[in-house]
Amino acid sequence: MNVIYPLAVPKGRRLCCEVCEAPAERVCRACTVTYYCGVVHQRADWGSIHEKICQLLIPLRTSMPFYNSEEERQHGLQQLQQRQKHLIEFCYTVAQKYIFEGKHEDAVPAALHSLRFRMSVHGMSSVELVPAYLLLAEASLGLGRIVQAEEYLSQAQWTVLKSAECSYATHSLLHRNLGLLYMAKENYEEARYHLANDIYFASCAFGTEHIRTSGGYFYLANIFYGLKKLDLADTLYTKVSEIWNEYLNNHYQVLSQARTQQVDLLGKQFETDTGLDEAQEAEAIQILTSILKIRESTSDKAPQKTIFVLKILFMLYYLMVNSSKAKEYAMRALDLAKEQQLSVHEQNTIQDLLNLISAEEAHSITW
Repeated sequence: MNVIYPLAVPKGRRLCCEVCEAPAERVCRACTVTYYCGVVHQRADWGSIHEKICQLLIPLRTSMPFYNSEEERQHGLQQLQQRQKHLIEFCYTVAQKYIFEGKHEDAVPAALHSLRFRMSVHGMSSVELVPAYLLLAEASLGLGRIVQAEEYLSQAQWTVLKSAECSYATHSLLHRNLGLLYMAKENYEEARYHLANDIYFASCAFGTEHIRTSGGYFYLANIFYGLKKLDLADTLYTKVSEIWNEYLNNHYQVLSQARTQQVDLLGKQFETDTGLDEAQEAEAIQILTSILKIRESTSDKAPQKTIFVLKILFMLYYLMVNSSKAKEYAMRALDLAKEQQLSVHEQNTIQDLLNLISAEEAHSITW
């Protein structure tokens, strides 16, 4: 049974819903340490994050065992803290991935878990809470809950103001989310101000040509595109595309060189790798497919720009070991190159990408 029996709860202990913190009426049968106000929130949490971390919560939410020595007790505490830190990053990455995939409702429970673990490890006023507040704000914006997003952003701003040691990366994230808030409110002047600050702080932290900086350029381009300032938007979309092309091409070239040997020293096939976590891969897909839609709407005027983005998406999916999607984007690039009668060299370059996929598919069958 999932239902909580009141007589079984110790006197004075208040059980709260994992999602909304209302009085709990149900418990997860699998871990028996997670509670909910009803079926709706239990299902929402399970689909978002709980299924992935259910058993990991048991040692974190049960009493620590008796230790024979202080040394054993300290070791146990260190293990507990390491588990919490792992769950902070895992829940954060899962929530980020949902947001970039447009699954804002699913992102909320995962982001809440990350926030609560951060509070447990770092305290209630630590600047380490800010990334989780920003995730919750972005999820709220995606759900059209602007007032709730403003509350999370206010909490993040206040936490940053109180902190004397806030990183450039955190400042960048804060300004990016403030930019997204003002975009949602159609206050584009204020949005541009915050996105410019996002780009500044991201550049200080990572460099002007880093993929972590590209998001600021992308959202700023979206503003100019919406305002019909197409030349400015085009310049920024091109910059974003070039940043991702440079990053992915570096990984692609390393992989291509390794693949010429087919196997490594241990006789194992090389595995592809983007160097990105799942959330960053989802962000790359979101940004590049958005730019592609815009490029395709004007592909008759500048087909090379459309083909450029298609080739970047090919590299991304190739490095993600998704041959079918990589092949799809290469085919689209080749069809457009032929339709627009681009140079034979350009067509042959794209054909080489398709040949690479075909060769690897044949190799995997014989392997």
